[in-house]
Amino acid sequence: MAPVFKPAYLIHGDDHGRIAERRARLRTLAEQQSGAAGVEFFEGDASTPDAVAAALCAMTLALGRRFIVVDGVERWRDGELDALSAALAAIPDDTTVALFAREEGRIKAPERLAVAVRAAGGDVKTEQTVKPWELPKWVTARARERKLTLEPDAARALIQHVGERQQRLVRELEKLALHLGAGARIGVEEVLALTAPSGELRAWALADAVIADDRREAVRVLLSLREQGERIGGLIWWLSSRLRDAHRIALALERGEPQAKLKASLRMSSRAADQLISASRRAGEARLRAAIEQVADLELASRGGGGPGTGEDTAALLTVRCLTGRPTAA
Repeated sequence: MAPVFKPAYLIHGDDHGRIAERRARLRTLAEQQSGAAGVEFFEGDASTPDAVAAALCAMTLALGRRFIVVDGVERWRDGELDALSAALAAIPDDTTVALFAREEGRIKAPERLAVAVRAAGGDVKTEQTVKPWELPKWVTARARERKLTLEPDAARALIQHVGERQQRLVRELEKLALHLGAGARIGVEEVLALTAPSGELRAWALADAVIADDRREAVRVLLSLREQGERIGGLIWWLSSRLRDAHRIALALERGEPQAKLKASLRMSSRAADQLISASRRAGEARLRAAIEQVADLELASRGGGGPGTGEDTAALLTVRCLTGRPTAA
């Protein structure tokens, strides 16, 4: 049975990995139902309330349900939402708009947007990271949902062993359920024997290696992340997002914008911002623009568009090799 979509969704929170997974899943479902022509995207500078409002009011020749996927709404402000609130109130029956806000600190989706989404008959979903001191209780509850009994010491051991990422913890619980079956009681020994230790890798490490043109490191990180259980869809989102940031920086530098201004616009530590700006300058606008296009092709391949016999892992590895023109010297 085909999925039923509501008129509007607002997915927000500081669990960026989970938000990326939900966006990737929505895109897959949307394209299965309406085809690629039935899905529109608003990202980066194109993602503004007025632009989305205009899209909602515009006529379309697409057949079937129309989907509008919007990133970056955490940058919007209440005072900018007049036109969009009106458009949501009159959203056509055959249209779904999905708004994604990756929040951090005080950078949050405007409350007025949540009100407008609910008023349109849509859903507002929060993907929030659990505080570290709440994780043992959270992990125990997720185990219980899978009909597992996780002893208190085992819950703490699991967190210490595989890290604090909620998606990773859930995947390890699923592995335990497959190995031990429903009703199992799990202690520290089972956790250490059956779960994989975290390599402390993050998806952004792959993007940074690509921007730095370090083929050896990029391939190593990609393979390690996949072994760690990271999904290709989530890695593509992080890679594309970081490349767009780097491209914006490189373009601004070529236009003569001061580095201090660019650094202030980046939501990362001072050291990480300096490293990204330096790497973006070395990479240059043209190379980064081409890299963004290649990652878009990878996203198509990851959904089965890469041709016969091309799996998503093979497509990802080939893309990373193409993105990095030279291996790092030993």
